[in-house]
Amino acid sequence: MSDLHIRCTTPSDIDTVLQFWRDAAEGTSISDDHDGVARLITTDPEALLLAERDGILTGTVIAGFDGWRCSAYRLAVHPDHRRQGIATALLEAAEQRFITLGGRRVDAMVLEANERAHHTWVAAGYQREDHWRRWVKPLTQS
Repeated sequence: MSDLHIRCTTPSDIDTVLQFWRDAAEGTSISDDHDGVARLITTDPEALLLAERDGILTGTVIAGFDGWRCSAYRLAVHPDHRRQGIATALLEAAEQRFITLGGRRVDAMVLEANERAHHTWVAAGYQREDHWRRWVKPLTQS
């Protein structure tokens, strides 16, 4: 994996990341737009990690930390690059970030229907807590 490079997102990466998520990620969110990603990397410049090989974006993960909880979102690897350790490398980078920040537990948001992703998270040592159900409400700007 020496040819894999993991780095933080810059503003010039936003459109590439959005296209990548359309191609590689399962589903989208209302915050998956230029303004949403720009706000994320302005608020926390180290939160969105990119994996690149030969200058090509191959994977992403959002490693968010609010001072209390560590949250992992948008772990995605391009279909042409799966099963090469990219997701593992991204999760290791995210976890190292969390440890550096003083985090103690990672909560991961994973689509219920994405069985392939479930296997990835289990292989990385994560456990599903069925007793927790997330309740969400999209916020609208007034």
